[in-house]
Amino acid sequence: MKDPLQHYWQLRLQEVKERLIANNFAAVVVETAAAAGRVVREDILPASAARVVSYGGSMTLKHTGLHDFLNRADCGYEVIRPDEPEIPAGEKFERRRRALLADVYCSGVNAVTEAGHLVNLDMIGNRVAAITFGPKAVVLLVGRNKIVPDLEAAMLRIKNYAAPANAMRLDCRTPCVETARCADCRSPGRICNSWVITERSYPKGRITVVLINADIGL
Repeated sequence: MKDPLQHYWQLRLQEVKERLIANNFAAVVVETAAAAGRVVREDILPASAARVVSYGGSMTLKHTGLHDFLNRADCGYEVIRPDEPEIPAGEKFERRRRALLADVYCSGVNAVTEAGHLVNLDMIGNRVAAITFGPKAVVLLVGRNKIVPDLEAAMLRIKNYAAPANAMRLDCRTPCVETARCADCRSPGRICNSWVITERSYPKGRITVVLINADIGL
């Protein structure tokens, strides 16, 4: 076999895709980050007939090129950009609120279980709020490294890997930046505040999960 690792993950991702579909999510598997960005730009967004699009903070969106696309003046959509540089904190907050009424909201995911459940942990809560309710449609991009056996493994992955790594990326003043492990801290800069477990998409097909056969994001 030419590439056993790639084939292994093709089989694993296909299983997760089937579980997601059984849980009323729409799901698609692609082989690369570039392909993920392309399927969102060329297939998912046009099919949604969206006029207004927004997004949450996500390294995966950046790796797939979707973040750059949505920050282009000629992308073809009215884009609510909550992370636009040099805007005041109050304006960032208001844009996050407005994003909850977008036609399509794009983001990443902290973990996906083999049962086809999404697990996310948020600081402000805007990302998990949008995944749960508000935008007419949600598009989530997920690298294969986010696939975990069950809810317990998802929470361990998030608390002891994704959250500390993101705290380091954001230069937070939290204990995990120094120890690489969650201390369940009370720091003002704590990024672990709101857990959301999404077992099923409601309405059916509102949430589309793009599974990527590559290690992408934290």
